[in-house]
This record gives sequence, structure tokens and C-alpha cells, in this order.
Amino acid sequence: MAILQLVERFINSTGFTAITWQEILMIGIGCLLLYLAIVKKFEPLLLIPIGFGAILVNLPLTGLMDDGGLIRYFYFGIESGIFPPLIFLGIGAMTDFGPLLSKPETFLLGAAAQIGIFITLLGAKASGFFTFAEACSIGIIGGADGPTAIYLTAKLADHLLGPIAVAAYTYMALVPIIQPPIIKLLTTKKERMIVMSEVKPVPRKTKILFPVIMTILSALLVPASAPLIGMLMLGNLLREAGVVDRLSKTAQNELINIVTIFLATAVGAKMSAGHFLNLQTILIICLGCIAFGMGTAGGVLLGKLMCVLSKGKINPMIGAAGVSAVPMAARVVQKVGQQENPGNFLLMNAMGPNVAGVIGSAVAAGVLLSLN
Repeated sequence: MAILQLVERFINSTGFTAITWQEILMIGIGCLLLYLAIVKKFEPLLLIPIGFGAILVNLPLTGLMDDGGLIRYFYFGIESGIFPPLIFLGIGAMTDFGPLLSKPETFLLGAAAQIGIFITLLGAKASGFFTFAEACSIGIIGGADGPTAIYLTAKLADHLLGPIAVAAYTYMALVPIIQPPIIKLLTTKKERMIVMSEVKPVPRKTKILFPVIMTILSALLVPASAPLIGMLMLGNLLREAGVVDRLSKTAQNELINIVTIFLATAVGAKMSAGHFLNLQTILIICLGCIAFGMGTAGGVLLGKLMCVLSKGKINPMIGAAGVSAVPMAARVVQKVGQQENPGNFLLMNAMGPNVAGVIGSAVAAGVLLSLN
């Protein structure tokens, strides 16, 4: 009898007796993310740990996200606002702001592409389903910047982190599918064939001064943006200074890779059945698509205006790269441009608004934080 009781106790302690159909469904979604990452190669560096984190958190009785649980400690790096700025440190160390500094007018295109954030914010709030803080977190998806979306959502609407992060990274991965139809809808064949002048080299002194000046100005203008902008510019300064190669390489490789594992796994662990399977998640995914589309459209439309004002010297397509999906959005512009004119090379021109979009999304996040 004692043995039977022990067997019964063991059976009751297994997850098989506690798992629900909702958790099984979420485990299936986690497996789908792994499939998209491994087979389709959609943002594998992020979707693999996110998908696996989603599987782990939906396995019952593991306690991984309970106080003292392993992944709960991972999540502390998001909750405390540490991981996203560290990701920005690595991004800054990998980013060349030369194309932006060579043609500073393209900074405006990066700013224009953030319009999707604010239009979606207003739409989400007007729907009546979301608070202002939640609407801000949904709107930031339009910036196409995963770390920024995670940073803002963790501070304003922690319970929405799972669907917002998945939406942000999914739309980043789908840039080559989403952007070309919008670009072609808003531009003419003649505009798409415009050949722009080459991006000229920028003096080393300018590249060193830029991160320092940008940090000071942005922090004074929008203090809440300082953690993201500050780390982005510190990473870039490490790159451009030329005297700390070890630190620059560490930020570009070991540091960003380690932080990505912890951050993405913890994000996936917010995709529990209770947080994910609801009407809000569906609305967030739909609004996120609108935000991203509006951001792309905003950049292209300003590009058209700049094309007119420059008398045809600016290809309006580069405005689509103003969303901060670096460097994928710039590559999309290059590909669409070569479809129209095989001799047209827009990549470096598109990188200007592309890196400006990274700055723009971080500043936009700071503005939204200051409004809450």
C-alpha cells in the first residue's frame, strides 16, 4: 500500500496531471517560433531563445518564473532596465554613423518614420481596450526596435511584454515582405529609379564628437532617453575612438551575445497562457502591423517631399529605411531599387535614415516615458 501511495504521489507531482490545453497551445506557439527561426531563418538569434522560453514557462509545476526561479532571475535584467541598454551598447559598437553624418538631412527621414508610433498610440487609446501606458507600449512597435519595445513595455505595461516583444521581432523579421508593397504603392517607377550621389567619407574627429554631442543634446532634451541613447553612443564611441579595440570587440560580440540569451529567454517566459491567450494579444498584433506600416509610409512620404525639394536628387525609397530594423530595412531599399535599376546602389544612402531610426525610436521611447 505504501508503494502505491508513493507511485500515486509521484504521478500527481508530474506536469502531465496539471497541464492545460491553453499551455499545450502555447508550447505549440513556442515550437512555431523555433521553426520560423531555424527553418525560415527569421531573426534566429532572438526567436530561438524567445520560443524556448515560451515552452519552458508553459510547462506546469516547474516554478521557473516564481520568486527564486531560474528565469525569474533572468527577468530581473529586463525589469530593472539593465538588459535593453546593454543591447544598445553592443548595437552602438557595431554601428557606423558615417552615412548619417555624411548626409545629415537623412536624419529627418529617421524621425518621420517614428510617426507610426504616435498614430498607433492614439488608435490604441481610442479603441477603449487599453490604458494610455498600454497604448504607448503598443505604439513603440512601430519603431521596429526590439530592445526599445522591451525597455518601454517593461516599465509601462509589464503584463503585455510577451505579445509586444513577439510582435516587434516578428515584424522586424518580416521587413522584406511588409515594406516592398508599401514602397511601391507610395512611389512612382521614375522615383524608384533615382540614382543618388555617393556617401562621402566623414572625418574621424566628426565621428568621435558625434556620440558625445548627441548624448548631451538628447539627454537634455529628453532626459528619459538617456539610458538607451547613452549606451548606444558609448558603444559607438568605443568603436570610433580607435584606442579601445578590446572593449569595442567585447561589446560587439561576447557582451551582446550573452545579454541576448538572457533577455530573449526572459521575454519568451512572459508568454504564459494566462498572459498571451486573450483578445488583447490579437489586437496588439494587429495594431503592431499598422504601426510598422505607418512608420514605413511616414518615412517614404517625407522622402517624396525631400525628393521634390532637392529637385530629384533624393530617392524617396530611402525613407522606408527610417524604421530602425538595422540593416534589414536598408537592404530592402537596395533590393527594390535594383529591381527598377540594376545599376542603382542605394544601400549606403539608406543606412543614413536607418541608423537615424535607431536614435529616433530611443528618443520616442523617452518621450513616452516622460508622458506617463
